[in-house]
Amino acid sequence: MAESVLSREVADLCIGKPAIKYVEPSATVREALRLLKRSGASQLMVWADNKCLGKISMVDVICYLCRADCLAAPMQALCSSRVALLLSNGSAELVGHVDRHCSVLEALDEMSSGGAQSLTVPLRRHSRANEDGALGLCWITREDLVRFCLSHIGAFSRVPAVSVESLGIIQADVLAVRYDEPAISAVPLVARAVAEQTAVAVVCEEGRLVGEISPAALANCGETVVAAVATLSAGDLTAYIDSSGPGGPPEEAIRAVKARLAERAMAGMLDLLEKAHFLDAYPAVASSSSSSSSSSSSDEETPTRRVARLCRTRSYSARMGRRPDDAIVCHPWSSLVAVMVQALAHRVGHVWVVDRDYRLAGIVTFPAILAVFRDQLQPTSINE
Repeated sequence: MAESVLSREVADLCIGKPAIKYVEPSATVREALRLLKRSGASQLMVWADNKCLGKISMVDVICYLCRADCLAAPMQALCSSRVALLLSNGSAELVGHVDRHCSVLEALDEMSSGGAQSLTVPLRRHSRANEDGALGLCWITREDLVRFCLSHIGAFSRVPAVSVESLGIIQADVLAVRYDEPAISAVPLVARAVAEQTAVAVVCEEGRLVGEISPAALANCGETVVAAVATLSAGDLTAYIDSSGPGGPPEEAIRAVKARLAERAMAGMLDLLEKAHFLDAYPAVASSSSSSSSSSSSDEETPTRRVARLCRTRSYSARMGRRPDDAIVCHPWSSLVAVMVQALAHRVGHVWVVDRDYRLAGIVTFPAILAVFRDQLQPTSINE
């Protein structure tokens, strides 16, 4: 039965998909940033000479701005650097290409054995760039394939009810950082998390999971989160990100970050905040200098301690996957289908695995989940 499900055309997964937006490698980082924001796309294809050179996202821009030379002059980096600098070695291999009439199984194989993170599928017979900055292609992601498998879960025998531990899909080697380490030191791990489509775990001294630095959450903060990355600890950064609602971070968190930038004489980053109109949505912050000064002069709390207080006031239990923007967790004995539902409900490509004491035990990722369904077509997939 699994064979018939996976033999369906991948075109079924393209229904309602928007066309891929693209940017040329010679465009500036600022131009790419504008297109990301204007289009609402989570990623852009880098396209030249009718060929894909790779893909970029908001997090690629953030990681680039976290370089030492860019931190000193971020506006110059945005306006003069080219998009090609955001591409890493092997970027093109992370994007696969399949025909819309190929099977879901072929797409699954392309993502597993081929190593592709995303697949492009033609929306029409011919795919080419148009004047709207869109290609006649759409993205198919690992999330799309996991969602497809979940919607046909009955075709996969007993496997969905088996625990992730029994299936052997818990990856013990995870990207992690201590909560008291500088957030800037985690940037190389964030870059790896983008490539691996996971996240960076933030742990305490006892190895308990207290949060995560998620590429998706960073992307929602925009490029100005670089100021927080440059000045906060990893634990404080998770609190800064978690406290950011639709309107952005709380005004006291913004003031605390600005105070730290001023203390460290990071004039370039302060300039980025102003020129990116970071405070436009927060008129109370921009116009409350008297309130800010009276608060900072208080003996009870200095501006540089406010973000830490935001982190401390969040209870530990509240951070254990009970909000959409917190780390999503499961246990080794959690069933495969339960983990799939968690990941898809929260739009993440991974679920952290913790033991009874909430110590980090590993991670379950979409590639590992997809491998389980692919193995169902093997003669010996799972012992009865």
